[in-house]
Amino acid sequence: MTELLCQQDAYLKTFEAVVTAVSEHGVALDVTAFYPTGGGQPCDLGWLRFGDQIWSVTEVRKVKGEVWHRVEGEPPTVGTQLEGEIDWERRYQLMRTHTMMHILCGVIWRDYGAGVTGGKMQPLHGRMDFEFELMSKELVQEIEEKINIEVEAARPVKVDILPREEAFKIPDLIRTKINLLPPAIKMVRIVEIEGLDLQADGGTHVANTKEVGKIQIVDYKSKGAINKRLVVELEA
Repeated sequence: MTELLCQQDAYLKTFEAVVTAVSEHGVALDVTAFYPTGGGQPCDLGWLRFGDQIWSVTEVRKVKGEVWHRVEGEPPTVGTQLEGEIDWERRYQLMRTHTMMHILCGVIWRDYGAGVTGGKMQPLHGRMDFEFELMSKELVQEIEEKINIEVEAARPVKVDILPREEAFKIPDLIRTKINLLPPAIKMVRIVEIEGLDLQADGGTHVANTKEVGKIQIVDYKSKGAINKRLVVELEA
């Protein structure tokens, strides 16, 4: 199984790796800093390099524990020792965006007790659905003010990995309507915004809420009787 370096250090921009397999899925490496699509977060893009050869990484997906990098052109061969480089501008935008979503989720859970029913993000843009019966312009404005207070609070964002049994002793660890962690996962990655939010999460995040920048709620809509959507954005 591929070792995911990004789960320990989201700020890692380059890394060295060995090609372990090549298939219709792409190129597998022994280690990678590329984040594979999952948990509502898109994959990283970037490059693989060996000498003068450069492959653009156009898609990264996890298949049965292996992370596959789809590349343009003829792929490198098994055993090739190469360097990987993340498209850092895109990665950092996704880090800010994902932490923005946790701030939003943390404030709404803390102040309104509403759970998450769905979510998705792109760089600097995301949407999240919550168990609200009613939503109004006044409530949206109130939520926007509260989440930006948390940005300005410069709260540290910490990552830890715990045994499953220990992790699930934490109250409200799973905020989604359905527990998306299959029983096969024995070690659970925890992302904590100190004093605000604590969730099981596999994505990449900034180290401090201040890095997120000002958040705007640009739209809201009803997606059902007890399901309301908030659309949020960040400036580049």
